[in-house]
Amino acid sequence: MNDHQIIGQAIVFIENHLYETITARDAAEAVSYSYYHFHRYFSAVMGETIGSYIRSRRLTQAAWDLTHSDKKIIDIGLSLYFESAESFTRAFKDRYSMTPSEYRKHGIDVLIGNRQSARLPDETIVTHAGLTPEFVSMPAINIMGFRFNTTVSGNESIAMWEQFNRQIPASLLSNRRFGVYEAGETCSSDGFHIDSKTSAFVGVEIPDTYPVPDHMKKKKLCGGTYAKFTHKGTVDTLLRTYHYIWGVWFPKSGFELAARDDFECYTERFTGPEDENAEIDIYFPVHDRKRG
Repeated sequence: MNDHQIIGQAIVFIENHLYETITARDAAEAVSYSYYHFHRYFSAVMGETIGSYIRSRRLTQAAWDLTHSDKKIIDIGLSLYFESAESFTRAFKDRYSMTPSEYRKHGIDVLIGNRQSARLPDETIVTHAGLTPEFVSMPAINIMGFRFNTTVSGNESIAMWEQFNRQIPASLLSNRRFGVYEAGETCSSDGFHIDSKTSAFVGVEIPDTYPVPDHMKKKKLCGGTYAKFTHKGTVDTLLRTYHYIWGVWFPKSGFELAARDDFECYTERFTGPEDENAEIDIYFPVHDRKRG
């Protein structure tokens, strides 16, 4: 395991323990590094200390909880180990230029909203459980399945997958399956919140001439350049991977999203929603060149 992978494993440890009492020393011990050497290396690569990173991530998580849960503001702060309501409000306002109550009222989604992130050098983006993206050129792909409307607060994806999986023709069972979040104006970065409606699509790859049953729809995934991430773990930890992509990697990557759908791809490496070793590929459409 190289040094960047070690930092990635430390980030995974931090992500999994945001609601627990962890210190910089705990993160170093989790990757079997001496505190002194790991602290210096982490600071050099990430541009901030381990303690600062943990606090930064807890603020990001607090912002997420404010718009995606009904928890009391004081309970959110205390659950993320801010010493008091006053210290939580002060730290939150320093980060987001508004109080937690103002942020909740505004309702901007923390994954896509206006926020700071870890300061990663462009060429040394660390791995998060192997989450350094591979940039791939994808051909257009035809899929067949169900389209449905959903929101963050009322996610229908699990129910739709269960329904669709029961109806896949036997001849297609070994084909790749795709979960698509369709690009649209309702998910604009300055207005997205937990009740914003967006359309989604679950389906299986089909040949061009495959006869689509009347109760299903056909969709084409546009070809182009994608940043391909691989999530390893259970489905209920998938959101952490999206937190990392949107909150840590993407803001400092130098890439711009292209106006194409992003999607998840399920292959033979996806061995079940509860398998910690299962893998899901996540594709984000990007332009061929970085900004600037």
